[in-house]
Amino acid sequence: MSILPSSPPFPSKNGEPGLLSPTFSRLIAPLEAQLPYLPPLVSGSNRPLEFTFDFQVRALVYYHTETFTSAQDLLQAAHDDPVVNRLIVPATGLGESTFYEANATRGSQQMLALVDRLSKKVSRRLKVAHLALGELVALDGSLIEASLSMRWAEYSSSQRKAKAHVGFDLNQGRPRQLALTAGNGAERPFVSTFLAPGETGVVDRGYVDYHLFDTWIDEGKHFVARIRKNAQRELLEALPLPPNTNLFFFAKVRLGDAAHRMKHPLLLLGFKNRGKVYWIVTDREELSAEQIAFIFALRWEIESFFAWWKKHLKVYHLLSRNAHGVLLQLLAGLVTYLLLLLYFQQRYGERPSLRRLRQLRRQIRREATIAYLPAQTTAIDPSLWLLILVLCCKSQANL
Repeated sequence: MSILPSSPPFPSKNGEPGLLSPTFSRLIAPLEAQLPYLPPLVSGSNRPLEFTFDFQVRALVYYHTETFTSAQDLLQAAHDDPVVNRLIVPATGLGESTFYEANATRGSQQMLALVDRLSKKVSRRLKVAHLALGELVALDGSLIEASLSMRWAEYSSSQRKAKAHVGFDLNQGRPRQLALTAGNGAERPFVSTFLAPGETGVVDRGYVDYHLFDTWIDEGKHFVARIRKNAQRELLEALPLPPNTNLFFFAKVRLGDAAHRMKHPLLLLGFKNRGKVYWIVTDREELSAEQIAFIFALRWEIESFFAWWKKHLKVYHLLSRNAHGVLLQLLAGLVTYLLLLLYFQQRYGERPSLRRLRQLRRQIRREATIAYLPAQTTAIDPSLWLLILVLCCKSQANL
């Protein structure tokens, strides 16, 4: 199947028509501003690329914004909808195989650079919370269901899953890094790559490794980590606890047994929350017991991000079965979320929510419908335009 362009390609230049949805144009404006600064995507043959990275990234962002569940849905929309067509179809047209091949083989280097640049732009726009607690970065992995044919996504003998590893800035509530492994891939190595000296990684039990704890401390990287209740430890000093709290243990300890003992001492905190007992360690000796418990509680924000990202942007409805294609789509999902952060913060002073996302989608579809009407009729009665305007205003007022 080949999809032909229905109008001059996006973006507008020298007075030519641009994208038919002003709302979507505003949403992706920060993306457009970064495109000239990304590493160039070079053709692997003598023929220049027609479906360039510009078209590729716009297609993937639109895919997640509108929560399509398959590439075929997106391609059908490109055939039927002039907004989508202008967004992702180059002047020479777009073949279905070209779309699949592009996502499976190219664009990951450019997408990684785009995530980094947009994340830094978001960091300059959002307020910083918890300044007294330092720079806090939650690290976690999220499993993605895979088909049995995705042999690279090893999880068990009968299951295939991939895993997205994300570094999440807890001071600003923004994702900033992502990596992809098989579902049984180790989580611990990503602390060294995602965490910079002076930052504090907030992690769950899957990241516990006493040797790595010592290494991170030597590198100037801090951590607040949950450990198992039966972790062996040497008590060095009991520390005072605040009264009338759910905190029941606070001490300086050295983790490990005689054969595998850490060289650096840590603070160990025990507390209960909703009937569940938590044991938390940190190398940051200046923190109080309440601050340690609060920092670990902030880790829930990355869980909330994963849930929102997965449910409302449909990031785990995969377009490709190879590792490159899955990574590219996950990165595009991060780009979409960062664009929503910027858009909703600038327009409403709010973080992304399902209510605002639904408003955004309705507005884009209304604009697409109005833009499409002139192409379907040679002349439109002025009263029809008035009716359309009234309905749009009424709909907007009800939002």
